[in-house]
Amino acid sequence: MIFYYLGWISIIFGVIFNLLGALGLVKFPDLYNRMQASTKCVTIGTCGIMLGIFFIRGFNQMGIKALICALFILFTMPVAAHALSRGSLLFGTKLWHKSVIDKFGEDKKGYSQISKEDEAT
Repeated sequence: MIFYYLGWISIIFGVIFNLLGALGLVKFPDLYNRMQASTKCVTIGTCGIMLGIFFIRGFNQMGIKALICALFILFTMPVAAHALSRGSLLFGTKLWHKSVIDKFGEDKKGYSQISKEDEAT
């Protein structure tokens, strides 16, 4: 019975995270901030929903499928977001004009990401 309540709590938290990710997708100013908000929140939210289904259903066919889907989303969403944002950077999509740090832009100009002291050690 405790797993039933834990499952519903996990589903509610997952839905809240998904809604926050959707809000970040609408509110944030540029592509990179939007991708950060949407992928992190949606990954955590969807995994929470899938884990909630697993807690409610248990070790039957539906519960195992939900657990496998949660693991698949957990491993593939960050990689896909990284590939999309790196492709956007290489394509030339600009950062928001108030962005503070652009390490990739510094690297494209030929500056080193590693300081001379770090290279010596």
